Amino acid sequence: MMVYSCLEARCGRYSRIPLVMSATTSMLERFSNGVRPSEKISHITTPEHTIRSILLWNNDSDQWADAVDGSRMSVELILEEKLIKRSQQKKITSPLNYKERLFVLTKNKLTYYDGKPEKKFKKGSIELSRIRCVEIVKNNGGSIPCQNKYPFQVVYDTNTLYVFAPSQDSRTNWVQRLKYEIKDNKAVLVKFHSMFWLDGAWLCCRQVEKQAMGCEEYNPYRDNTRKPLPPIPGPIQRPSPPPIPTSEDDDGDMDEDDEDEEDTVVALYDFPGAEPHDLSLVKGNEYVIVERCDANWFKARNQYGEEGYIPSNYVTEKRSGNLVQYGWYSKQVNRNKAEELLRNEDKVGAFIVRDSSTPETYTVSLYTKGSAGDGVSAIKHYHIKQTETSPPQYYLAEKHLFYSIPELIEYHKHNAAGLITRLRYPVGKRDKSAPSTAGFSYEKWEINPSELTFMKELGCGQFGQVRLGKWRAQHKVAIKFVRQGAMHEEDFIEEAKIMMKLSHPKLVQLYGVCSQQKPIYIVTEFMENGSLLNYLQEGRGSFDLGSLLSISLDVCEGMEYLEAHGFIHRDLASRNCLVNDSRVVKVSDFGMTRFVLDDQYTSSSGSKFPVKWSPPEVFNFCRYSSKSDVWSYGVLMWEVFTEGRMPFENNPNHEVVTLIMQGHRLYRPKLATPTLYDIMQLCWKERSEDRPSFSSLWVMLSDTLEEDV
Repeated sequence: MMVYSCLEARCGRYSRIPLVMSATTSMLERFSNGVRPSEKISHITTPEHTIRSILLWNNDSDQWADAVDGSRMSVELILEEKLIKRSQQKKITSPLNYKERLFVLTKNKLTYYDGKPEKKFKKGSIELSRIRCVEIVKNNGGSIPCQNKYPFQVVYDTNTLYVFAPSQDSRTNWVQRLKYEIKDNKAVLVKFHSMFWLDGAWLCCRQVEKQAMGCEEYNPYRDNTRKPLPPIPGPIQRPSPPPIPTSEDDDGDMDEDDEDEEDTVVALYDFPGAEPHDLSLVKGNEYVIVERCDANWFKARNQYGEEGYIPSNYVTEKRSGNLVQYGWYSKQVNRNKAEELLRNEDKVGAFIVRDSSTPETYTVSLYTKGSAGDGVSAIKHYHIKQTETSPPQYYLAEKHLFYSIPELIEYHKHNAAGLITRLRYPVGKRDKSAPSTAGFSYEKWEINPSELTFMKELGCGQFGQVRLGKWRAQHKVAIKFVRQGAMHEEDFIEEAKIMMKLSHPKLVQLYGVCSQQKPIYIVTEFMENGSLLNYLQEGRGSFDLGSLLSISLDVCEGMEYLEAHGFIHRDLASRNCLVNDSRVVKVSDFGMTRFVLDDQYTSSSGSKFPVKWSPPEVFNFCRYSSKSDVWSYGVLMWEVFTEGRMPFENNPNHEVVTLIMQGHRLYRPKLATPTLYDIMQLCWKERSEDRPSFSSLWVMLSDTLEEDV
């Protein structure tokens, strides 16, 4: 018989390290007689290690037995420590809270208990085979409302468990051990979110879909070379018993903060439903989410028990802190557009509450006129601030604190209290129409051509004619005719199923294709004001700095979304962006150049190849990436601030290649400030890795727009 020991070490990390002992006959006899050999334990204690228990291998039963008290136990225990978990909020109405739990990691499961590792105290358990990502959470100096300040995340299935460790060593140990245990899992993520999901958005990339693809590459093997060290010496005690196996219907998290709450949403728009499996929505009514099918479509149930599919962007979660349900809040409105809306309203006390450039902060934009009666208007922008207390309180004027933003707004509707005037008239976005959906129904990408009505011609694109039309005689769409021989049709049709799932307010939505006949049709969202290039040229001389910066931000938002989803545009330019009737600019034709068969367009030596928008690695090596899109975006910004001029207008393509390779860049447009031109030049760095990401560009441009708030 061999005797092994479970050891603890000073570093606060747990690990089973076998210690082979020379077992004397008398010692084994004492074990077999049931005598507690405590006097034999003390001499094995060292400055570095302390035995927690002595384990014996029973060859008869193929079980480990605790030599201290003779009981059987699992040797699968890897880590055990009291940590703090954040409620997972699997249901939208679940509260956000933080609770201390005893976490136990074995070879098969991560389990957490309320105090003692016993079945009746178990609060949740996750099979290690279901874990898709384990990584630290970046907080960037943000406040953490619990005493443990070192967060990490465990992503499993479609959920994220946030855990807070008491020290950096503790966190490192848990992350490394968990990564080591899941390294062979099949469903490991390609990308993950490096910051928290909070108040309906990812703090790292500001995506508002909880199931949106991550924004940072995930490396499951990072830091796995170092094995965790053993734990801190402590009093001699028997190991905690292993977690009790969960039943088959264990959903992985039974914490009381997530129980017995329905996932309730409120409809923001009417939705008639396009197919029999859809559920109609009535604005203002409440619905229960039965299943979150993907980021764009949910299965829901109405008050009558009827179930069906609904677009996720037509509803908002029902909770007190959700501002979307209020008419005075406009999420997708920047400073310039807010000022435009307020001036159009032209009422003293007109106001909008909108997102600030800093994530999870808000600004009140308020309209007034001069007190001298001269009719001169003024717009003030007030940041909504919050205290450092827990829970935080919100204020515009320091003497007037409120526990919620709606309470704050309601108070200032009746009291100026430090503002230039009270908040009298809430102003919403001018575009009151419902947003585009990712396809006309869930999993519907093939469109019957008999449901299309063809109207006037809108123009001619690289694949053929584009016409205005209607789907089922009610929904305006743009219909692109693909002439035969213009594209790799089979490849495109397959890719269209993926492209339809890309849905964002600053992307032109692909609704579907008609692929069962020739020519095939591509059906997209209709944009009333046409291409951004024509829009700039036709309005030349009428744009101010704020309007042009707002256009640049719209495009940047759309590209940031594509970047976060690992999608490369390959042909970003003002001609491939469209403008709707609310003057919102959206990115179009993303990824389409992959399917073009025209060599004059796809070859860098071809007359139609967009050399003037391309970085060196593209026209030299055809090496595309999100960073090549960033270069093109810098040229698009130049187009915007020259109001639609041609880049390098006096140089043919071959000269442009030479100029770029010699270090020449486009000049600063007159309408662009030095700061904006500096941003353009960052996009034109020769080495792709030196260029900023679209996420960074969005922050730079937003800060520029808000700089005098």
